[in-house]
Amino acid sequence: MSLGGASERSVPATKIEITVSCRRPHVLPSPPPPAVVVLYTQSRASQEWREFGRTEVIDNTLNPDFVRKFVLDYFFEEKQNLRFDVYNVDSKTNISKPDFLGQAFLALGEVIGGQGSRVERTLTGVPGKKCGTILLTAEELSNCRDIATMQLCANKLDKKDFFGKSDPFLVFYRSNEDGTFTICHKTEVVKNTLNPVWQPFSIPVRALCNGDYDRTVKIDVYDWDRDGSHDFIGEFTTSYRELSKAQNQFTVYEVLNPRKKCKKKKYVNSGTVTLLSFSVDSEFTFVDYIKGGTQLNFTVAIDFTASNGNPLQPTSLHYMSPYQLSAYAMALKAVGEIIQDYDSDKLFPAYGFGAKLPPEGRISHQFPLNNNDEDPNCVGIEGVLESYFQSLRTVQLYGPTYFAPVINQVARAAAKISDGSQYYVLLIITDGVISDMTQTKEAIVSASSLPMSIIIVGVGPAMFEAMEELDGDDVRVSSRGRYAERDIVQFVPFRDYVDRSGNQVLSMARLAKDVLAEIPEQLLSYMRTRDIQPRPPPPANPSPTPAPEQP
Repeated sequence: MSLGGASERSVPATKIEITVSCRRPHVLPSPPPPAVVVLYTQSRASQEWREFGRTEVIDNTLNPDFVRKFVLDYFFEEKQNLRFDVYNVDSKTNISKPDFLGQAFLALGEVIGGQGSRVERTLTGVPGKKCGTILLTAEELSNCRDIATMQLCANKLDKKDFFGKSDPFLVFYRSNEDGTFTICHKTEVVKNTLNPVWQPFSIPVRALCNGDYDRTVKIDVYDWDRDGSHDFIGEFTTSYRELSKAQNQFTVYEVLNPRKKCKKKKYVNSGTVTLLSFSVDSEFTFVDYIKGGTQLNFTVAIDFTASNGNPLQPTSLHYMSPYQLSAYAMALKAVGEIIQDYDSDKLFPAYGFGAKLPPEGRISHQFPLNNNDEDPNCVGIEGVLESYFQSLRTVQLYGPTYFAPVINQVARAAAKISDGSQYYVLLIITDGVISDMTQTKEAIVSASSLPMSIIIVGVGPAMFEAMEELDGDDVRVSSRGRYAERDIVQFVPFRDYVDRSGNQVLSMARLAKDVLAEIPEQLLSYMRTRDIQPRPPPPANPSPTPAPEQP
């Protein structure tokens, strides 16, 4: 039995408030006409732009600072495209035929990743005209950093096991606006008791109620079974506001089983659950570190082993079709285009492994794709793709598949900067069986104490059991009796994300969503274990007003 048929909706990392200002050119008539900014967001599935909201109308100034802000759900792992259209308006009521002044396109991540979470963009869209600039500032809503810690116990739960008592655990669900429920926490199982006391646990308040303190929180009580067919004992509902009252008093909830209630006239309940303690603290968030200047350094490593097939043949995983990207190129583009918003210099080291290099045919497991040993950096994700395609034309695919050299290469860079100003993300794209498992585990265990994360994307039809072992979600990776300090590896097989209709944009969005979802928490876990606090954001530079245009 699956637990409750919960909706698969992801929780936003946080809510972001965008403040908008404009600096308009001096060639406008005097006094300047009123201005308004309209924000559009882009649907991932249809690519359509939809109006999200408008600022108020401000008149009689070239440099409007709008009061009305846009509050957006922020997902680090998604490319959230925004479009800001600026209009001159004839009157405060009529914006049906506005005078279009220009527009700016950018991703929400670019605003957050800008210095101090601020960006200034030139407005474009009116040929031959200077349209001025738009200034955007991102601020995290304060209630998004709250963490709730609570402890619960139960009394006289129904006995479900034929031999012995029950093995109870709790499952928490957040309610969604459409009436569905999303799982947000599971407690541990307490064995063989009808009166369990669960360990205290912490959960972000946004994961519990997404900022709505009166939203229903549903809690199911189950009896654990080894085969996964957990028995439903009963349920109760509450809300964040109700839970938070327990700071002053114990709160007792009746556990009810709807089926039993219908069948038995004398049914009272299936036991009770008591909230023993509840407290709320604030903690630093991913956005705090990015705003304070922490940069994400993105490195790529691509598998050039012969098992990928001849790149000139359409059956090869590296095949360069004129019509569509290969799985390698899609994975690289999907992950890279999101991470690049958080890297100010947009320079990305890119390596290949498992190839014979010209002219002498030396086998290499960490050769720079741009063929420059002194500087392996490529400019932007497009630069990485260009170097990757160039390497496919010049090197010979060979083997074996070694991961450790490139992991150690990035780890050496990460070890030099431990003050929290840099965090390294290594993307390894591979088609299969790893040849240096022992050395790779050793490399991962060593890297787990450094400011770095590793993403492994498996392409092609191979079985990837070894990769699953490196992803420490279930069992932490260990080497020679030493366990990884943190879980820093995320593995996914690309085939699980391919859109059946052939929509490459959707395939890439799905992949990025899954492989990047753990990065913010991995960065935070490093900062917490090292007690590194975010730096204060740099002071805002007052933006110069555009100079008058020359006739």
